[in-house]
Amino acid sequence: MHAFATLAFKQNIQPKIVSEALGHSKIGITLNLYSHVIPDIQDELANAVADVLTG
Repeated sequence: MHAFATLAFKQNIQPKIVSEALGHSKIGITLNLYSHVIPDIQDELANAVADVLTG
């Protein structure tokens, strides 16, 4: 499971989709277990919001 989740996150698959594929009842379980493999997620979020705001 760990390899599956890691590879999925590295391919930018949405966490909700990964969570469903792993059979987790809540997305929080997936993120608590595997979010360390996507350390840049906060940077990506900040950049996406900045792009929207700056047009």
